[in-house]
Amino acid sequence: MNLSERAIDCFEEQRPRLRALAGRMLGSSAEAEDAVQEAWLRFDRAGDEPVENVAGWLTTVVTRICLNLLRARQTRREDPLETVDRPLTVVAGEPAPEGEAELAEEVGLALLVVLDKLSPAERVAFVLHDLFEVPFDDMAPMMERSTAAVRQLASRARRRVRGLPAPTPDAARARRAVDAYLAATRSGDFEALLTLLDPDVVLYADECVVPSPVPLTLQGALAVARSAMGAVERAQATGIALIEGTPALVMAPFGRLAVVMRFTVGADGIREIDVIAAPERLRALEIATLEG
Repeated sequence: MNLSERAIDCFEEQRPRLRALAGRMLGSSAEAEDAVQEAWLRFDRAGDEPVENVAGWLTTVVTRICLNLLRARQTRREDPLETVDRPLTVVAGEPAPEGEAELAEEVGLALLVVLDKLSPAERVAFVLHDLFEVPFDDMAPMMERSTAAVRQLASRARRRVRGLPAPTPDAARARRAVDAYLAATRSGDFEALLTLLDPDVVLYADECVVPSPVPLTLQGALAVARSAMGAVERAQATGIALIEGTPALVMAPFGRLAVVMRFTVGADGIREIDVIAAPERLRALEIATLEG
């Protein structure tokens, strides 16, 4: 049965948004068009079935189509479907939603690159919530998960997308500073530590580090160096790793990650140290080995 003119008009009103949504989910304008066309066919096949919320129904259908395509792509381990030579601020000639355009202007193609590293569910959750402002309660039935589950997916994706630091202007300097900090802590060399620290260095430690009922903050080279002297024994079981591309210290007794120390290095030495032990924070980190 053919759809009424009103139903067709409703679909056409949603088409630009659906193209933009699918384009962000898939990173491919060609596949986005295919996904929207598939949604149209399903909408047409619905026939006489009443659809009270056309926008919500179509968003759900496109979301599930894209999620299936992303899962299939991950299984096949394909290369990216197409080379994109501009940010997807415009999809098939239509303006993207304001939130998407703003983010694309900020990060450009880098966002597509990072999104490609997310799991299918993380990517869909991030696009729906952070780029298209779909509430978690509405996302849950679309993704066939609980509200809590989609909230966690979006949060994890957000940390990976927005938490990735820009390349450091002097990565070698950061590596040398972290190496020297570990060596000085292992040997208990207080004076060496002082020379590595910015006079106004700040150390943040979450409540699981001490432990304590609240996070701990230390400020000043003397306070931070004295604190490090209390960790000489633990430093023997500490090594260097990359946390989202930046040199950091990790302590993992029996191979289980227990503590991470992240460093911010400035012209006058180490200016900030973030000590992480809370399990939920540790699980959120992307850790890689550091060669050399």
